Amino acid sequence: MATETARIPWLSAEELAGAYRARALSPVEVTHVLLERIERLNPRLRAYLVVDAEGALAAAQAAEQALAAGEAGPLTGVPVSIKDLLDVRGLVTTGGSLAYRDRVAESDSIVTERLRRAGAVILGKTNTPEFGVIATTENRLGPPCANPWELTRSPGGSSGGASAAVAAGLGPLAVGTDGGGSIRMPAAHTGVFGLKAAYGRVARSGLSGMPLFSHTGPLTRTVADAALMLDAIAGPDPRDVTAMDEPPPAFRAALEQPLPRLRAAWWPEPWGRPADPELLALVERAARTFPALGIEVEEAHPETEDWAISYRPLMAADEYTAAREVLESRPRDLTEYARETLEAGRDVPVHEYSAALRGRERFRYAIREFFRRYDLLLTPVTAKPATPLDRPPETATGPAGVWPSTPYTAPFNLTGQPAASLPCGFTAAGLPVGLQVVSRMGAEVTLIQACAAFERAHPWAHHLPPVEG
Repeated sequence: MATETARIPWLSAEELAGAYRARALSPVEVTHVLLERIERLNPRLRAYLVVDAEGALAAAQAAEQALAAGEAGPLTGVPVSIKDLLDVRGLVTTGGSLAYRDRVAESDSIVTERLRRAGAVILGKTNTPEFGVIATTENRLGPPCANPWELTRSPGGSSGGASAAVAAGLGPLAVGTDGGGSIRMPAAHTGVFGLKAAYGRVARSGLSGMPLFSHTGPLTRTVADAALMLDAIAGPDPRDVTAMDEPPPAFRAALEQPLPRLRAAWWPEPWGRPADPELLALVERAARTFPALGIEVEEAHPETEDWAISYRPLMAADEYTAAREVLESRPRDLTEYARETLEAGRDVPVHEYSAALRGRERFRYAIREFFRRYDLLLTPVTAKPATPLDRPPETATGPAGVWPSTPYTAPFNLTGQPAASLPCGFTAAGLPVGLQVVSRMGAEVTLIQACAAFERAHPWAHHLPPVEG
């Protein structure tokens, strides 16, 4: 029994659901095991900001009743965490900010509602940098979030708490948000799978309303779990006018279909931004295995202007719009990085903002034309492996402004395309590395099918971080 209990933190959502149906495990048993593990490991990891033991156990008991009545769905009794930029009714939503440390959510975000409806057990809220604006997970609410693979390093950000929780066996499913790489970068740094669906595929609401470029999506240990979770959270909602109107495809069922013939482009150093040589060698080795999966690969890239010309002023201005009240009334509550970001957004000239909007449309057009020739684009996720906790992230060529670690991910927030981070190896120091896979707009099925094919050929979920004790 002790051996079986030790396996629980590493079971996938699908494995848990199967064990529930077979009466081999119960949601209450699993929830108790994970809550005990969180209590033991979270003081060192700081993956969770809020743990809702009472609410989780009540949801687990309700799940047991649903299972007994034969009314269970795919996520009934499956534990999940919610990034602390999204509301969970009755819990504090801090957004990583001292300014909101006492803000209790009166209602659920759309994604939280959908997960509850699917029967998932919400364990708590995961750590985030203030307002999600940097690529590490640190704030003034407590110690920074640590990487389960090396506690002296960051898991990345801004969904660092979510990725650290999944990587450390503190829940098989996590909700993250991605406005410039905030799902994909921490997934790469912690060796889990992170998926940003197409813009509007998942209806959004939360602390900052519906931020520009932001996508809500899963971080999981397997591609199938991400597809399962996407089935539960995707779809339109009248409260989000940016959400796609059409019903989403059946993502998990699509994994049972054969992989179609696809053509992929490999771009080792997008937009001339160099990567760490060791990281790049690992990612290129992974990209070069795609032909064995039946996916044609050639080195190619789109001809575009620099994405940052449009991204940075638009994102900074949007952050200011979302949090201007805090900057104006409680600036002392802010971290230095959040204050600098909001001030930068406040000071964006109108002509620069307008030029950025026009630049975004040119960029989108160029990328769309490129994807007329290719089904997928393969790149590194990050320029470097996970950085030390006491040093801010950098690109391989040094600091790069307000968002320094998004050289390969943020462009696909400008376009809104689906993109994922695939675990694809470890550095000599034992740090995980990720391969980014990007598909055409709305082609999540193609994306997850390709990712699942890679996972079958190069499985990663059996690699466990040295975080026990």
